[in-house]
Amino acid sequence: MLTTRFATGAPNWVDLGTSDIDGATSFYNSLFGWDFQSAGSESGGYGFFQLAGKTAAGGMQTTPEQGPPSWNVFFQSPDADATAKAVEQAGGSVLMAPDDVMDKGRLAVFSDRAGVSFGVWQPRQLRGIDIAGDPGSLCWVELYTPDIAAAAAFYNSVMGMETSAVPFPGGTYTCVNPAEGGEDSMFGGLVPLADDPTEQAAGAYWLPYFEVADTDAVAAKAEELGGTVRMPATSMEGVGRMAKLADPYGARFAVIKSDPPQS
Repeated sequence: MLTTRFATGAPNWVDLGTSDIDGATSFYNSLFGWDFQSAGSESGGYGFFQLAGKTAAGGMQTTPEQGPPSWNVFFQSPDADATAKAVEQAGGSVLMAPDDVMDKGRLAVFSDRAGVSFGVWQPRQLRGIDIAGDPGSLCWVELYTPDIAAAAAFYNSVMGMETSAVPFPGGTYTCVNPAEGGEDSMFGGLVPLADDPTEQAAGAYWLPYFEVADTDAVAAKAEELGGTVRMPATSMEGVGRMAKLADPYGARFAVIKSDPPQS
C-alpha cells in the first residue's frame, strides 16, 4: 500500500475539483473527518483537506469549463519539465505545462495515450500529502484503461512505473510500483475497462482509494449524505472489503478496509 516515503513515479498528491467546495467539505468531513484549510488569498481558492492536522488531500471549487467534479491523482517527478517531454514522446499530451506553485513545488497535468488525465508534482517546500494508508487517507490508486499493455508501456517510459501480475480468484490483477523500491512498494493497479461494468460508462480514468475502518458504514453514510454507491461493499480475500462511491457532485472515489498483510 501507499506510504509517504515517496519515490519517483509514486502518488504523492491527490486533489478534488468540485462545483461546491463548501458542500464537498461538509460531505468529506462527515465521511472521513476532514477539515478544509485555505492555502491563502494568493492560492485562488485552493486549500487542504486535513485529518488531525495532517494534509490528506487538496481541493478547490472549479467551473464547468474546467470539467466535471473529479478526484485527480499526481505522481512524484524529480523534473516536471523532463516528464512533460517524455509524455509527448510517448504519445500523451500536455494539458497544463509545468509551472511553479509559489515556493511549494512545480506542477503539471498531462493525459496518457488513452486520454486519461494525471498530474505530476515536483516537490520543493511541499513534499506531498502528510498521511497515507491510515483511515481517512489515500492508500491505493487504480487506472481503468482500454489497453493494459499500452498503459503499462506508457507509464513505464514516462514515470518508470513497473508492473507485475498478481493472481486472484478468477484471474490476475496487474499491480504497479515505482522502479525504486520494487514490488514491496506497490501503490496501485491497472484494470481493463472492459472487465468492469461499473466503470465502462465512466470511461478511462485514475480512481483513488481511501482507507477506512468500516467499509459498509462509510458506504451507507455516503448515501445518507447525498452521495452514490456505485459498487456496494465487496470483499476480496487477501485484499480487503471495498466499495466504489461518488460524492454528491459526481466526483468518483473508492474506499477500502484493507486486510492485514499476510506474513
